[in-house]
Amino acid sequence: QVQLVESGGGLAQAGGSLRLSCAASGLPFASYAMGWFRQAPGKEREFVAGISRGGVTTYYTDSVKGRFTISRDNAKNMVHLQMNSLKPEDTAVYYCAAQRGIAPRVAASQYDYWGQGTQVTVSS
Repeated sequence: QVQLVESGGGLAQAGGSLRLSCAASGLPFASYAMGWFRQAPGKEREFVAGISRGGVTTYYTDSVKGRFTISRDNAKNMVHLQMNSLKPEDTAVYYCAAQRGIAPRVAASQYDYWGQGTQVTVSS
């Protein structure tokens, strides 16, 4: 059974930081590119960041560039999202996702597996 389990969400003030983690099991983790998505109430699911299999290539949506960093540890089957300089508009449920490709992808439909999500709330 493939499982992706997010953790690290919570409350933060504007300008603060949170570090999200995703633990993967049941899949050959190093064979999957990984991504982070988020979804706010009443809004569509949005790509946030992606990382290639080996972690060399990363890609970010414009709104988080310079603030968020995606990374992975293939030895531990984990992917992380370091979120700095948080803004209220970052408030959403954050999901990690896996896709059997090399390069990061931005479309949710291109991902094969999803975690259950973790809530991030940023107050002004």
